[in-house]
Amino acid sequence: MAAVGCFMRFISSLGCCLAAFSVFAAETPIPLALQSRTSTNRPTLVKEQWLPSRTAIIVCDMWDLHHCKNAVIREGEMAPRMNEVLEKARKDGVLIIHAPSSCMKPYEGTPARVRAKSAPQAARLPDKIGEWCRQIPGEEQNVYPLDQTDGGEDDEPAEHAKWAAELIAKGLNPKAPWTKQTDALRIDQEKDAISDSGVEIWNLLEARNIDNVILVGVHLNMCVSGRPFGLRQMAKNGKHVVLMRDMTDTMYNPARWPFVSHRQGTARFVEHVERLICPTITSDQLIGGQPFVFSDATAGRKRLQIILLGDSTTEAGIPKKMAPSEPQFEDTVRIQLARQGDLPPCDVYNEGVSGEFIRRLLDTRYDKAVKTKPQAGYIFIRYGINDVAKREKFAENFPKDFHELL
Repeated sequence: MAAVGCFMRFISSLGCCLAAFSVFAAETPIPLALQSRTSTNRPTLVKEQWLPSRTAIIVCDMWDLHHCKNAVIREGEMAPRMNEVLEKARKDGVLIIHAPSSCMKPYEGTPARVRAKSAPQAARLPDKIGEWCRQIPGEEQNVYPLDQTDGGEDDEPAEHAKWAAELIAKGLNPKAPWTKQTDALRIDQEKDAISDSGVEIWNLLEARNIDNVILVGVHLNMCVSGRPFGLRQMAKNGKHVVLMRDMTDTMYNPARWPFVSHRQGTARFVEHVERLICPTITSDQLIGGQPFVFSDATAGRKRLQIILLGDSTTEAGIPKKMAPSEPQFEDTVRIQLARQGDLPPCDVYNEGVSGEFIRRLLDTRYDKAVKTKPQAGYIFIRYGINDVAKREKFAENFPKDFHELL
């Protein structure tokens, strides 16, 4: 009888295992290409398969309003695409967590809010998971990519004053006018969760055995990275976290260091994340099409375009290898021009290549290096060292090559 009982328990256990395996096997993994960066800032890709049931998307601070008018415009452009991502991920079985910070009141008592609050306390609750995290060890010895000490507003002064007056007229605090998440993102009360608490969100992830976390929302250099549920906390506490890099924005004012465009400022912070915090993905990996790009309407003031052409003395490759997070030659040119005060903002493209001479540029690289760039206001040319060694009949051909290039 004992043998029969053991056999029956074995059969029962086997049935449970097969049932669990059946559910596991029926789940279609999400194929993702995770982009990171090496210490010299070169992008690298790793392909992975994520199970939807072990994955969550956290939507960070996609508020209904903001104190920066341009931030509201950019969010409005991005939100429809983000909603498509959330709808597809939800359908596939991914948990969607809406995290509009300081805006829990409108959601109290709703199923999605209760779902987050009622998650059992995790057996492992990381130290300070309920607090902001402004830096993790990997960032300590590196140059922070943006000066955001002014709050990052990139509105023109007159436009900003008009926007603040509109907010005041609505009875809102012009410095913190948000009241809820934007209505452009649908909340499914039967499946989603709502919380702005690092503890609640951690409990929810642990209760559901979720290891994979995708962050979307705003603003990357502030809330998305630093919130208690943000990239840094998830990364340092062992979650397999990624940023969806085309579904985010920064609070960065191009009038501040490093004096790049707002779009380029966001790109630089994305690189900082990829190198020092966590990998990134793009929305097309979930819903197809092309990655999202903000329109030219959000690009801000028109910027003067400058191209640098030349050999290794222009490329300055050694500093790029030795100190990739430090300002490079092209950055120094842009920063020095910005500090003049009476000059227009500039974008500087360094197209120098070690070992290059004019004939090689013209024959192999000109269409890609020069013609694809925005219409240049100035092009600086520095050739000659390699032409002397590599161009036959230098005295005769170098002036001809230079004239052809001009």
